Amino acid sequence: MRHPHVVQLYEMIENQDYLYLIMEYCSGGELFQHIVKNRRLKEEEAAKMYQQLISGIEYIHKLGIVHRDLKPENLLLDHNNCIKIVDFGLSNLYKHGDRLKTACGSPCYAAPEMIKGERYLGLGADIWSSGVILYAMVCGYLPFEDQNTKKLYQKILKADYKLPSFLSDDAKDLIHLILNPDPTKRFTIKDIREHPWYNQVEPDEKKGIIVGRDQIPVNQKIMDLLKRDYGIEQSECEAEVKKNKFSDLTTSYYLISKRKERAGIFR
Repeated sequence: MRHPHVVQLYEMIENQDYLYLIMEYCSGGELFQHIVKNRRLKEEEAAKMYQQLISGIEYIHKLGIVHRDLKPENLLLDHNNCIKIVDFGLSNLYKHGDRLKTACGSPCYAAPEMIKGERYLGLGADIWSSGVILYAMVCGYLPFEDQNTKKLYQKILKADYKLPSFLSDDAKDLIHLILNPDPTKRFTIKDIREHPWYNQVEPDEKKGIIVGRDQIPVNQKIMDLLKRDYGIEQSECEAEVKKNKFSDLTTSYYLISKRKERAGIFR
């Protein structure tokens, strides 16, 4: 996956005992920690982050991937406090129109249709989870909580939650339309993007790269730097980057690229 708001895998290393996944570094920590630190986020900041989340969700579903465990702990922040979707341990592949049957993920963020044990559309379930995350960002706590799992599920199935008075009317409206227990009436990504709360900040959404369809861009300045400072053969490294290979060459390219990006160089 190659999208600004989905964590990028650089390389895989395997030995007799372990499998190592080398991924990009997200220095900002978890969105969960960011919410706790600030008690709750200002709606303008939350709107920007929610735009990034929706952009990432749309991208992974274009690839036929459902996440199924979206929550603030699985959203990391980079050096610019931009969202990175991580932890695909409960994700699955599906074809357009397929209905899934496995109930998984964190109960507080699970969609009603998943809790019911019904076959569900992956995108609708991930959108529901995004609505719970949106609520958590602007309120500072979860919409559905109960130590008794049965009571928690009843609240989710009925969409039994309260909206605090300090929220704007637009925020209340969008949350209400996303947290609809009927998946056929739940807001879609298109609906969300047309909502005034979502557009209070000018969207700057990236489409990402569909590997195998889109050409992977190569930064020639980074290539020149790798050749000059590390003696890396440019033609071989460039070929592996374009083919989306997981190797020491491509890892070197992306690590240097990220370092320069953080420093405001070679963007």
